Amino acid sequence: MPPPTLRLISSSPVSTVAGLSPFPPQQPISNQNLSVNPNQENRRKGQRHLQNQIQISRRDAAFLSLISLFPSLFQPSHASAFSIGISGPKDWLKEQKRKSSKFLLAPIDASRRSLRSAYLLLMDEESTNSNKDLEEVQKLLKSAARDCVVQERNSFVAFQANTGVEVCTFRLIVKNASSLLEDKNPVKLEAEAMLDDLISLFTSLNSLANETDIQVASSRQRVADALLDTITSLDKFEQGVKDCLKV
Repeated sequence: MPPPTLRLISSSPVSTVAGLSPFPPQQPISNQNLSVNPNQENRRKGQRHLQNQIQISRRDAAFLSLISLFPSLFQPSHASAFSIGISGPKDWLKEQKRKSSKFLLAPIDASRRSLRSAYLLLMDEESTNSNKDLEEVQKLLKSAARDCVVQERNSFVAFQANTGVEVCTFRLIVKNASSLLEDKNPVKLEAEAMLDDLISLFTSLNSLANETDIQVASSRQRVADALLDTITSLDKFEQGVKDCLKV
């Protein structure tokens, strides 16, 4: 067993023992090894900021996509809104719908472009108006109808429709745009009526294009007139959707 060690305890932190001077103060740590290159630090901060922005943007995009696909999941009850002057969840959802309106209206604009292309093809004086041109017109009309004409649906889409799954793009647009409105809201009812007129015109237009010989000038003009009527109806339908979104 080692002998006990004798320790001297000073009553004062600055006192000395046996005339010895106090311990020398600890030398400060040199900052030479701790210095950070300002350019490296700025790059690190910029990278962290960029990563945060990318994460936020991805979350926002994913959330808006979820709202667009499943609006019923985000439709709050009538009692959920605040009544103390603070905008409630329903007001917030309306704002999100307005911000994402260009994505919701994109299929309508694509259909309008297809209809205009078909019209220009019919009215092209240099065109031979052959069967190939007719096939191209029919293809453009089918694309513009967005699976809303029953006769033009393929077997898979028809199967979905028969099983109760909505496949008409225009009807899905109306449901999404008006999901925060009451069932009897006049703006919603007007948009639904415009949709019915639009689908009726698309149906007539497709039937006319399938039965008409576009090599005959008078028949070709009938299809062109029907195209213009459908474009006008599509414009009205788009405005009805915008009214639902209040944009």
